Amino acid sequence: MRTQVAIIGAGPSGLLLGQLLHKQGIDAVIIERQTGDYVLGRIRAGVLEQVAVELLEEAGVADRLKSEGLVHDGFDIAFDADHLHIDLKGLTNGKTVTVYGQTEVTRDLMDARQKAGLQTIYGAQDVEVLDFDTNTPKVRYKLNGQTHEISCDFIAGCDGYHGVCRASVPEKSIKEYERVYPFGWLGLLSDTPPVQEELIYGNQEQGFYLCSMRSAQRSRYYIQCSLADKVEEWSDDRFWAALKGRLPEHLANNLVTGPSLEKSIAPLRSFVAEPLRFGRMFLAGDAGHIVPPTGAKGLNLAASDIRYLSRALFEFYGEKSEAGINHYSQKALARIWKGERFSWWMSMLLHRFPDNSGFDNKIQRTEFEYLASSEHAQRVLAENYVGLSYA
Repeated sequence: MRTQVAIIGAGPSGLLLGQLLHKQGIDAVIIERQTGDYVLGRIRAGVLEQVAVELLEEAGVADRLKSEGLVHDGFDIAFDADHLHIDLKGLTNGKTVTVYGQTEVTRDLMDARQKAGLQTIYGAQDVEVLDFDTNTPKVRYKLNGQTHEISCDFIAGCDGYHGVCRASVPEKSIKEYERVYPFGWLGLLSDTPPVQEELIYGNQEQGFYLCSMRSAQRSRYYIQCSLADKVEEWSDDRFWAALKGRLPEHLANNLVTGPSLEKSIAPLRSFVAEPLRFGRMFLAGDAGHIVPPTGAKGLNLAASDIRYLSRALFEFYGEKSEAGINHYSQKALARIWKGERFSWWMSMLLHRFPDNSGFDNKIQRTEFEYLASSEHAQRVLAENYVGLSYA
């Protein structure tokens, strides 16, 4: 088989790239090791930057997002008994974020790809990316016991943190930066109305909490937990009691509880691989970087990568120019590191670190007080949260 771009991974990054390329008449095949149902079953991010929404509009997959997504003008930060509202719209000259689950973004992209009759190969096993350091890269995989090979011009590695693409790069050609945080997030999804209309990020003596939502009737809650915790140890009742114990009293009284639809523990890490281009192969999304979810940047940085990469491929095929692909890694990494910095800063502000000294706790508290007292500091937070402009 022959295609112009072989995309490894049918998560939102790979699907979005495939859709944008299709809109420009560029042929792409997506290879995914899991089933479509498995991909849709992954519960992930729910806050989209305005620039990410605009990219989904460009891809022609924003109809449901526009009708069902919840536009938020701000969010709250609580620190112990104190409370601060961040007016995103007022601080950023009208910019907002949209709450719309990653599962729904993925579903919209899948539906658009199927409607257009574009090829996605699910259940591919033993995937190999080969000869990407030449002008004739290829992808080899097994399906139903048969070996298949795809020749292509480029390989887009959108296959996540544990994917084959980054793992196939020689160790001497790549540098990795990582920080692992000493706690996790225990998340619960329930068909209950959110405790309030906007998100609440909280730091309390027992640890971090986040009150989020996927719709007006579906809530997503998180609490900081130990990495030693197991999700089976957390009954729904135990989770709701722990969350109520962290919420301010007026919110705890408003909390509607119910059976969990999904419950899981996620570790937190910051990770960046450099560079993101290796000959004719590019890394995008979680294949090249991970952020802690505190700043709502994971899916948004993936969309940012895809914007840069799609433009680079448009230039290559439309203008016969290699300028875009030559600068993809540099441009993408500049925005990634800003997202990493913001996510690290939010994580440091909002979590109780087990090894913090009294001095560390005082600095954390003072950071919140400075934020609450400074409109300039709030503006810096807001412009990062709604999404920085593209270079």
